[in-house]
Amino acid sequence: MAADLPAPLKAAIAARLDGVSRKDLAERSARMTAAYRGGAPSAGVVTSAADVTAYLVQRMPATYAAISAALRAVSEAAPGFAPSSLLDVGAGPGTAAWAATEYWPEIGAATLLDSNRHFLNAADDLARGGPAALAAATRTLADITTQSTPLPSTSLVTAGYTLAEISESARWAFVARLWAATEGVLVIVEPGTPDGFARIRAARAALIAAGATIAAPCPHAEACPIVSPDWCHFAERLARSRDHRLAKSAAVPFEDEKYSYVAAARPTVAV
Repeated sequence: MAADLPAPLKAAIAARLDGVSRKDLAERSARMTAAYRGGAPSAGVVTSAADVTAYLVQRMPATYAAISAALRAVSEAAPGFAPSSLLDVGAGPGTAAWAATEYWPEIGAATLLDSNRHFLNAADDLARGGPAALAAATRTLADITTQSTPLPSTSLVTAGYTLAEISESARWAFVARLWAATEGVLVIVEPGTPDGFARIRAARAALIAAGATIAAPCPHAEACPIVSPDWCHFAERLARSRDHRLAKSAAVPFEDEKYSYVAAARPTVAV
């Protein structure tokens, strides 16, 4: 079973649900699912605090499970890696930051960038009972797709479920900027679909060309042998809470989150 949400995060989400109509939650979740499947960016899907609450119930547990699994692979591949700072680009409600501080509680400074103010407001609210680095994090509202948004250099850089929101023409310049900001390890996670894997495969090739060492999932610099129509992905099975089942109108008490990822390390990180 996949990593569960940290207890303080679960408590904060439960507090947001107090008094919320489960019917409204289910309706918002259904609209959100349809929009995401249609390729809509989060800025056009999550447009209110109520939408964020639906997202926290419907999607955050799954994205947390996938990102946590990718970070776990990094901790196993580079046991000596001890990041002191984190940059999460396309941070949403702070999902990757919560996962990162579970593996590396020594993280002392965190920067969260997102173009959706509702997500950043929620990240602030959720972090109040969490690790000190999250409570004190810098949360920046910015268009991450443009070259004008500065990215601070940090030990660990994460970008979860973000590449799909970058136009193909700008995507690889975006990956290059993420890598330039990385002092230690860069972790990129995408949905475990053919398109998601294609983005990860291309990012991996670009990072190798830039001199990165691939820490996970395949710790080598050879060309990826998997080509369309095949794709590489992993899956994390997570338990659904009662509210999660209600929000998704689901009877099964679990779901499998499929994801693809790449973790790239600087030469100073032993892998």
